Amino acid sequence: MDQLSKNQIFATHGIAAAGSVILGTAVTYPLDTIKVLIQVGSNSGKQLTTAQVLKRIQSLSGNAGLYSGIGWLASGRILGLGARFGIYEILTAFYKDGREDNYVYTSEALMAGMAAGAAETLVSSPFELIKLRAQVTSASQMPSSTLAIEKGAVAPLIGRVLQGCFPDMRALNHSVDILSTLTTKYTNMMGALQEYPWMMTGSGRPPSVSNVRRPSDIISLEGWGALWRDLRLGIVRDSIFGGIFFSSWQFLHQTMLDWKAVGMDPPPRSDEEIGPLSPLAVSLAAGFSGSVAAAASHGFDTARSRSQCIVQPKYLSMERRLLKWTRPGNRFERVTGIHPADRNLLFRGIWLRMARCGIGSFFIVGGYFLTVNHVVSSLN
Repeated sequence: MDQLSKNQIFATHGIAAAGSVILGTAVTYPLDTIKVLIQVGSNSGKQLTTAQVLKRIQSLSGNAGLYSGIGWLASGRILGLGARFGIYEILTAFYKDGREDNYVYTSEALMAGMAAGAAETLVSSPFELIKLRAQVTSASQMPSSTLAIEKGAVAPLIGRVLQGCFPDMRALNHSVDILSTLTTKYTNMMGALQEYPWMMTGSGRPPSVSNVRRPSDIISLEGWGALWRDLRLGIVRDSIFGGIFFSSWQFLHQTMLDWKAVGMDPPPRSDEEIGPLSPLAVSLAAGFSGSVAAAASHGFDTARSRSQCIVQPKYLSMERRLLKWTRPGNRFERVTGIHPADRNLLFRGIWLRMARCGIGSFFIVGGYFLTVNHVVSSLN
């Protein structure tokens, strides 16, 4: 009977956590879509505004475009946040072991949060990439019907490598005519050249994101490693976010407990004697902590969003590894993975991300505590 009760409690907490994550994601997803489009659509000479992004999405995809890819993000956040909070609780359990008051210092919360953020990146990276491609596609101009007529002229192997991509055949044939004058042992050089994915557009550039957005297309062209592209940027971003989030949340939580203990007679000897805080107070603290953590890690988020928006064929990645290609930029940029061309763009959309993380954290934590308290009270 006790085992059944424990299983019910565990299932209740799991359902409450998943439901609160879905709620927080659904409420804040339009902010995330606008933030991503501002990050990837701006350059040093042009900064997109929220009104421009909304107008473009509505003209190309309608209001539903604001929620393009929400299923991928919800799935990734359920697994990612589960890893973040799970790793954090495991690490802080070692810190609290042997202490009478189960107290966690702010510095300990910072270190545990950084480790938890790194674990979250490993889990949620594939979902984040597919989500971002879907968001960018919702504001991208799709290929015209005139190009679809030329699809039958594409070599069968090219069609399998890049499904749904329509090349510029005139530019492609012109490139092949120039290169075909070289001596080679291949009997059919034109067919061999056309099998390379970077020749698909006829301009030497890889296809657009709107043509490589499905998981099968990404894996076929860019390889499995593309799902974890720029992992260093993600680890740095989520480590900073997790460390600041949990440390500031712990600091605010302890401050509110000390404030609640003022005037208690007799004075409490531990936090357990003070009693729990209200779900609203805990949610507000989590929301504020999420906004602060988002502001501190936003530069790395922008750099990663812009990098994931670039289609990089696996053959090019292999070529860079063989040639031991060195990343451009200074030492800090090479270590973290930031491209030097993004130096002046790192803070684009920061207010949108602060709002999204703050509101999302408020709804996730608040929804979880309210659901658990309601279920526990009904069982009693």
